[in-house]
Amino acid sequence: MLFLLRMLLMGLHFMIAGVLGVLIGICRPFNPDNSRLCARLYALPAMRILGLNVKADVDSLRNKPGTCVVIANHQSNYDLFVFGNVVPHRTVCIAKKSLKWVPLFGQLFWLAGNVLIDRGNAHKARRAMLTTTHTLQHEDTSIWVFPEGTRNLGKGLLPFKKGAFHMAIAAGVPIVQVCVSNYVKQMQLNRWHSGDVLIRSLAPIPTVGMTADDVPGLMQACQAQMDACIAQMDRELRAG
Repeated sequence: MLFLLRMLLMGLHFMIAGVLGVLIGICRPFNPDNSRLCARLYALPAMRILGLNVKADVDSLRNKPGTCVVIANHQSNYDLFVFGNVVPHRTVCIAKKSLKWVPLFGQLFWLAGNVLIDRGNAHKARRAMLTTTHTLQHEDTSIWVFPEGTRNLGKGLLPFKKGAFHMAIAAGVPIVQVCVSNYVKQMQLNRWHSGDVLIRSLAPIPTVGMTADDVPGLMQACQAQMDACIAQMDRELRAG
């Protein structure tokens, strides 16, 4: 019964937040700080509705070194609400183009200045990546990427894709890793307190001087560090 009530409230909240977010986007279209404002608009009420307690230790993200590429693990659609608590100023996201047609949310996402990529068209995808490189270098805007490319459903990190790392190296900006504990299989939405979630950011990794040849090693190092961080947070939650 509680689960059903929460889903009904989340549906209502999603529509209201979508309308308010679109209004923000219309008032200041494509402002890169719209993403942070809209993320909070979705996240803060959602955490209360879902009964999730989010604890964030993200100083390296909040105090990010100018522009950067932010990479995070991607578990489920709930990430919109969980990560929405920590999206820093002037940070936009890369996502698939089809999101643009989701009622209200898609229009909000587009008006917030986020980057929509047609993954089925290699030429357009490359052109979008070049645009993001220019954004990182000249527009004081960071890019948030889920390097797994899809949701892992709490089963552990999937292999990373190269795009985020090529972007960071091409722009010469640091990579900031953001990790969230494996909450998807642990949250119990039929209880008042449905679970605890930990979010942690790691120290920035500089990319100045790197080339495309360094991408495989950089990917491997980031995946190993994020795996270790997620495992540590999971242990902390199990220990109570």
